[in-house]
Amino acid sequence: MTSTPSSSLPTDPTPSGTDRDVQGSDLVDWDFAAAAASRLVRPGPRAGRGEIEDLVAELRVAGERAVDPVATTARMQTPAGTPPALVVDRPGWIRANARSMGAMLAPVLDEVVARKRESDRHKARSAGRSLPQVGDTAQKVGATVTGTEVAGILSWISTKVLGQYDLAPQGTPRLMFVAPNILGAERELGVEPTDFRLWVAMHEETHRVQFTAVPWLRDHVVGRARSIGAEMMPEPDQMSQRLGEVLTQLPGVLRGETDVTQVLATPAQRERLAEITAVMSLLEGHADVVMDEVGPQVIPTVADIRRRFDQRRKGAGNVDKVLRRLLGMEAKMRQYRDGAAFVRGVVDEVGVDGFNQVWTSPDTLPLPTEIADPRAWIARVHG
Repeated sequence: MTSTPSSSLPTDPTPSGTDRDVQGSDLVDWDFAAAAASRLVRPGPRAGRGEIEDLVAELRVAGERAVDPVATTARMQTPAGTPPALVVDRPGWIRANARSMGAMLAPVLDEVVARKRESDRHKARSAGRSLPQVGDTAQKVGATVTGTEVAGILSWISTKVLGQYDLAPQGTPRLMFVAPNILGAERELGVEPTDFRLWVAMHEETHRVQFTAVPWLRDHVVGRARSIGAEMMPEPDQMSQRLGEVLTQLPGVLRGETDVTQVLATPAQRERLAEITAVMSLLEGHADVVMDEVGPQVIPTVADIRRRFDQRRKGAGNVDKVLRRLLGMEAKMRQYRDGAAFVRGVVDEVGVDGFNQVWTSPDTLPLPTEIADPRAWIARVHG
């Protein structure tokens, strides 16, 4: 399988063994997380060199073939000059996402560190002593422990993702196809490989169109995600209390009675989460609708693929379901369903061009209550 080129994140310039102020980037060792996850992850289904080369080549072609049908179906155009899709293996996906997660979370973690530093300063002033600094070696150990936890999450998710439009807060967004996962899924489903690969490409190409044809959308989504992430980080003195609350609610999460994000959030934060969840439901549902609406003239077996794929989503084993609930991925499955129903409901009433008014500004994105009530969105936006 091909992969994204390996590149190192900036290293800490502070000499080993010295004391210094902690930065947000110190809280997670992203290099360590990526390397550890790459060692942990299974390589994927067995395949000969020739089959792998054919798969990679066909996925690249599928990425190109998806452009015109998606643009025609969605009635949206991606600007010229966007980079072609990358075909990656699981370690390639891990490296790319470790970089993106680090860039996405950097401002959030900086705020956590700032809160902690201000709390420590307040306590030090009250006690009449100077502000202590954290030793570089001690902080390195803490970051590595956190990196280990991230590695476990990355390694598991890397076996599930078929494709992704990486928003890459640190650089250039890029469309990716995870070749071993696509190969494994098409074998498991027993679908026609060429059709399935193009079908997956349609979904991911729709995401690329969303974020490139709508210039403000990327910054809006990244900004909202960072904002709610910073809000959900508890104050330093509340860490133990919040941990106790999470542990108390954990059985309900495992039984599927509540969502992990609901456990971690306060009532006010749940409202903010509902807003960004509505946007993600729109994006995922829109991509699902477009990938199906291209029709059998482009993908002859599209109806059979959709039927089998939906059955696969429902048929996860017990361990897989528990992990999905712990990582909040069950909620993502609902986003596909709810968002697709919203998109179809709006298109049925006002057509594709009427639906595309959703991309006018942040104010025309669906509210949480409107995802389940497309006519409410139509009444608000179209009058």
